Amino acid sequence: MKNIVHLLCGLWMVVILVAVGTSWAQLSEAERSAVLMNHDYDVSANITYIEVNNYDAKLDVYRPREAKSPTPVVMLIHGGGWVAGTKEGSVLGALPYLQRGFAVVNVEYRLGKASLAPAAVEDCLCALHWIGQNAKKYNFDLTKVIVTGGSAGGHLALTTGMIPSSAGFENECAYGEDEKWSGPWTNPRPPVAAIINWFGITDVAEMLQGPNLRSYAVSWFGSLPNREELAKQVSPLTYVRAGVPPVLTIHGDADSLVPYTEAVRLHQGLTKAGVKNQLLTIPGGGHGDFTADQEIKAFETIDAFLSSLGIGPAGK
Repeated sequence: MKNIVHLLCGLWMVVILVAVGTSWAQLSEAERSAVLMNHDYDVSANITYIEVNNYDAKLDVYRPREAKSPTPVVMLIHGGGWVAGTKEGSVLGALPYLQRGFAVVNVEYRLGKASLAPAAVEDCLCALHWIGQNAKKYNFDLTKVIVTGGSAGGHLALTTGMIPSSAGFENECAYGEDEKWSGPWTNPRPPVAAIINWFGITDVAEMLQGPNLRSYAVSWFGSLPNREELAKQVSPLTYVRAGVPPVLTIHGDADSLVPYTEAVRLHQGLTKAGVKNQLLTIPGGGHGDFTADQEIKAFETIDAFLSSLGIGPAGK
């Protein structure tokens, strides 16, 4: 009897192993891709890129392990009206870019409770400096730097790519003796090749008063005495001119938090200035609450836009 029990147990284990093996063999392509993410990508988390006002601003780097040449790099900036949100809350936004073979730098910045405007703008510019300084270490291709974000993150993506150094927002991006710039550009900030703006604020000043007043914008400026002038200085529309990076804007025409008209005005201004740009309107779309099909359409448009700029995975 004992031998029969052992035999039956052995047969049962074989059945389980075969079943498990069969289950894994039948993974969908999406499931197989998810399993391989941990194998294919390296993660460097919570790297301090700037220390300012007793605040350590951090970023995470996700990059292909086996890239044989420098990879395009996406700087991902979270939203939250400049007063809320975390980089961890936006991490899934990195997945489409990682699947395409890009590296992603996921950035946090000082929220309003830590420092009022324009701290977030300054921090993101310094994060771009950090990408330039650390390109060799992390195998970034500095000719293919993409900046993206949603809502306040979209605004910060635009300011990061459009604000010139002469505006004076990069004074905190200091270098230690071992971090002197040795890149091919006179500015230690690498050029941005493309901006992917998801329903970002383009006219900050109109959100401080009037029919488009938004409480999150008011909170970001607090009681600063020069807030109207400063709001203009951190508005992407202020910096529309020939020579700024190509811009793809994705915006729902029913957005109640960031008026759709801000996307239209940016698109019209860039077009008039001769800047390559595109506005993808999401019919009936609110503030990012798009359907699955609309999200897919958006990323198909991003893929086509980047491809038109010659920005593809490393080696392509």
